[in-house]
Amino acid sequence: MVERMTLILDAFDRRSTRLSLEDVAARTRLPRSTAHRILDQLVRLHWVDHTALGYGLGRRALRLSGNDGAHGEIRQAAAPHLHELQVRTGMVVHLAVLDGSDQVFLDKLGGRFASTLDSRVGGRTPAHTTTGGRAMLAWLDPERVDTLVRPHLGRPESAAGWTLGGLHQELNRIRRHHGLSLDRTGVMNRNITSLAVAVRGPEGPVAAISACPESRQIPLERIAPLVVETARRTTADLFPQKATAAAV
Repeated sequence: MVERMTLILDAFDRRSTRLSLEDVAARTRLPRSTAHRILDQLVRLHWVDHTALGYGLGRRALRLSGNDGAHGEIRQAAAPHLHELQVRTGMVVHLAVLDGSDQVFLDKLGGRFASTLDSRVGGRTPAHTTTGGRAMLAWLDPERVDTLVRPHLGRPESAAGWTLGGLHQELNRIRRHHGLSLDRTGVMNRNITSLAVAVRGPEGPVAAISACPESRQIPLERIAPLVVETARRTTADLFPQKATAAAV
């Protein structure tokens, strides 16, 4: 029994992998009925979860590998695309993820201008106050956004001038503009503008890629397609099954 459970868990070769029952049976070479019976037990014990998108690793399996495993996979997928974006634009480029109500920076690329920004790898800030954070929040259920953000809005020092209604209007604008989050006024530093796009998996946002130009005179719309393409390529590398389905 332990050997069969291990076979099934090993079938999920990436944290983001989603498999049907038929996929699991094929990868493990177990009879379909056996695979189904063991998957049911693994779901009840939270080693595997099951949604309309199929089976995936559950919270117990993910907890054993720790957050570094998830973040390492995201950083590895994004790294070449972030480097290309930074070289092509000369801007400061960030990779960030959501951690509760905060945005946490996983990577930061740039030249001397990068040192003038307050952002740092491992640093965190309330997600609703950043372009990357809002790019990710835009793809969460409104009720989830309310739960995450409302405690910050009750404290002037972390509300950053946002109201719940104003934030939802902005998140709706981001969705209408195909996920593009813009800030022409500056968030991380005064006079620093930025734009961001979320990397989205089958179940929602997993990261955000943002870029900050050194000069406010650079139109954000001019570099928007490059940021969108960087997020698209990172998504395709992280979720090849999603990319394949979209191409069909």
